[in-house]
Amino acid sequence: MENSNLIELEKSIIIIQKKLCVKYGSVFLPGFFNLLIGVALQTFNNLELPINGLRHPIQNPNVTNWYIWCGDYSQDDNFFSSIHVNHLLEICPEALNYLGLSPGWRFQFDNNKYEDVWYDESLLLI
Repeated sequence: MENSNLIELEKSIIIIQKKLCVKYGSVFLPGFFNLLIGVALQTFNNLELPINGLRHPIQNPNVTNWYIWCGDYSQDDNFFSSIHVNHLLEICPEALNYLGLSPGWRFQFDNNKYEDVWYDESLLLI
């Protein structure tokens, strides 16, 4: 994708993220395309639903501290891989809509219009 198209796409996704933050009462903290995110890539191979995401406090300005996976969570040290947010366009573009939620927020959705978004204070205790 051409850089100018990517910038325009990012701007349109940020608008969606802001609306979602207003809907759920979260402070908006964008997950820009050039930042890193943790994704359990192997879980997207079989696309076991639901798709889950959680955000820990940001400790480095180059990462979002979002972690996204499909199906069951694993404690395995190699469960998540670091990728740039823009790669979600190919892996799971729907997840981009939630990346403006601030640390402490979680989401879960599937392909049957199920969606749950909630605040989990325990995510801040890392």
